[in-house]
Amino acid sequence: MSSTSNRRSFLAKGAALAAVPAVAAMAGVAEPAYADDALPDYAPIPPSALGPALNAQGYYVGRLERNLYWVTDGTYQAAFLTTRDGVVLFDAPPTIGHNLQRAIDEIASANGVSNKVTHLVYSHHHADHVGASSLFGRHVVRVGHTETKRLLARDNDPARPVPDLTFETQRTLRVGGERIELAWHGTNHTPDNIYIHLPNHNTLMLVDINLPGWVPFASLNIAEDVPGTIAAPAKALSYPWKHYIGGHMGRPGTRRDMVVYQQYVTDLVDGVKKALVAVDPTPFFAKYGNNTWAAVKLYQDAQAEYAAAPVIKKYTGILAAADVYTASTAFLILESVRLDLGVGSQVHP
Repeated sequence: MSSTSNRRSFLAKGAALAAVPAVAAMAGVAEPAYADDALPDYAPIPPSALGPALNAQGYYVGRLERNLYWVTDGTYQAAFLTTRDGVVLFDAPPTIGHNLQRAIDEIASANGVSNKVTHLVYSHHHADHVGASSLFGRHVVRVGHTETKRLLARDNDPARPVPDLTFETQRTLRVGGERIELAWHGTNHTPDNIYIHLPNHNTLMLVDINLPGWVPFASLNIAEDVPGTIAAPAKALSYPWKHYIGGHMGRPGTRRDMVVYQQYVTDLVDGVKKALVAVDPTPFFAKYGNNTWAAVKLYQDAQAEYAAAPVIKKYTGILAAADVYTASTAFLILESVRLDLGVGSQVHP
């Protein structure tokens, strides 16, 4: 992606941030002073992590295989399948918003097929991936896991209508002569995150697990179930596929991307287990005495840094932002290894 495309993808965020000082002033809140030279420097982004340049409307749409396409704004991804009976859309991120229909219109016009979205498949309930669902009206058939329906009913967000068709473990969706295999293999990023397999298009869509070319967002993509998230790549690799849609960043993924990501997480797990043994808690508790949280915080920060440091060194230049979010992911894995797996737990004599 060009630097121009990067700037374009963050225009909306920039506009919002520009209003912060004025709002703070009206509220009588002191504005924090962040000079450019006080902000940290991070490692350059590997070119392999970046996708194609965005068009003037701020999106890119490309073919995955045959009549299956993907669309991105450089930060979020969706996909769509054109069929003889209409279009099946997979997720509706609000950052892409109306550009979803523009991308569909572009492909439909070029290929002489219908641009009408008839089905919208939810990967999971999170607003950042399906918050533009309402743009497609009331007559679209929305499809998702039963837990997605429960969670969206709870959230009561008009931008995310509840699914019309649901399933518990597996469902084959047939639209316009095409076959889409939907499956739930247990909780991972969320309780309802599903595997979307298009076997005739050599494609798997699994959102918020592996972000091709990048390390996970903070805290392992804010995983709700860490063991389930760690297990997800092996389940993904058990499917036959060539193309991967991860829901984020500027390009689709490959099987090699999944293997690299899987090894990155394995390295963090191994590092965390070493940190539980190697980092001595004594100095932290001696320093802070009865301020238990101060001692625990810095002790665990030291453990996370111990686990993260060699992983950051190994993956810098391979996975983008290895030096940005690896420590936060190491911390969440640390807590899971302690609490879910019981590693390092000791019974008082």
